[in-house]
Amino acid sequence: MTQRRLVIVVRADPVICGHSGEARNLAEAALDRGYDEVRILTWPIQRLQECGLPLKPLDSILPYRAGIIVERPDPIGDYKVPDGRYLTGLTGRLVELFTDGVATLALSLYLSPHTVAVSDAVRVARDTGLPVNVITAAEAVGSDITNVVRNAAAQGRFGAAAHLLTTYLSSDHCLAVSAYTRDLIVAAAAEVDHGLGTDYARRCGERIEISYPAIDTAAFLDLASEETHRRLAGRGLAPEGYLLFLSRLQAAKGVDDLIDAYAGSRAKDRVVLVIAGRGPAAAELRARAAATGLGERIRFLDDVDDAEKAHLMAGCAAYALPSKPTTEFVETFGIAPVEKMLTGGGPVITTDTGGIPEAVGSCGLIHAPGDVAALRTLIDHAVCDLSPEERTQLALRARTHALQFDRAAIFGRIQDLVDAAAAEREALAG
Repeated sequence: MTQRRLVIVVRADPVICGHSGEARNLAEAALDRGYDEVRILTWPIQRLQECGLPLKPLDSILPYRAGIIVERPDPIGDYKVPDGRYLTGLTGRLVELFTDGVATLALSLYLSPHTVAVSDAVRVARDTGLPVNVITAAEAVGSDITNVVRNAAAQGRFGAAAHLLTTYLSSDHCLAVSAYTRDLIVAAAAEVDHGLGTDYARRCGERIEISYPAIDTAAFLDLASEETHRRLAGRGLAPEGYLLFLSRLQAAKGVDDLIDAYAGSRAKDRVVLVIAGRGPAAAELRARAAATGLGERIRFLDDVDDAEKAHLMAGCAAYALPSKPTTEFVETFGIAPVEKMLTGGGPVITTDTGGIPEAVGSCGLIHAPGDVAALRTLIDHAVCDLSPEERTQLALRARTHALQFDRAAIFGRIQDLVDAAAAEREALAG
């Protein structure tokens, strides 16, 4: 019989999201630590397509390592259930997994709806009287707060905010992807406390632990230069001949600022601008780029797979993520800049918004969000002014900083939390 299982509930591939990659990394780290079974529970692809989420091309998704089982439970119910059918299917499958007595660590990435599903499944599983041996860990990201709790509080709908915070705190371990995210949660909880007279802020402040996103650092290290050159040539690009943006195309990523800054820069005469990604702002950004009159000097790529991503990062003259906070989204860590720093090469240009400073430390070129003039200056500095020696030193320092986010270390810290809590419970029981 399986002795130790990890279940991760997440929006997994093909969703373009750092946490879909994090789920894969945590799953592989668990296998490396001797877990007997690892399952990723996520949503049917058809449902992801219907939701309008930015998705990778289906034929570009890398296979999961042997030993990782990906489940996409079908919905339960028919048209008479207007919503919730998919959540019911997911929760029901979790109940089945939680009632076989196997020692299980259930990790949910995003509170809504994944932690909701896990919390409900644990409650139901224990109510069945069947053997249950489950420890839960819930990882919160900024959009859990900006998209749910703060919206609910702003509308005076405190019940929805209370539901999500109570669900979060019902987990055995409450995690946040950065110190910024933890502070954001506590501040939002204080708003709810003010409206309801509750005590969420204190409880969140006492219980939330930091667990940075887990990155497969090995995938970005020691890339074969011949392969990088081959892939760049296939795109009509030359090493250090382009400025790169690679992330989701949405308002909060600041791609509009990047296009404007590049159009007025000295660097545009040396490098082209490559914008790689998909998202709801794609059409608007293409129109904005066309309006600059720069033609093919601004190129869009919407079919970059995970294998090509690292080579594009390694070969660029600089990587830019001029993220800026919006009501819908705040960058709560910055996985892509860390991946870029691991590949070496040109510097990372980004902002001091959200959790990005925790991701890049002192190893990036930082400007204020929305400051197009400052962004233009940093682009010119990175592309035109840095000497080869300065670029090399900055790249080495950046890589050293980024290595701390390796998936083995991140999962190890989660496991340490779980083991310490288990030991404490055993001591109290004894």
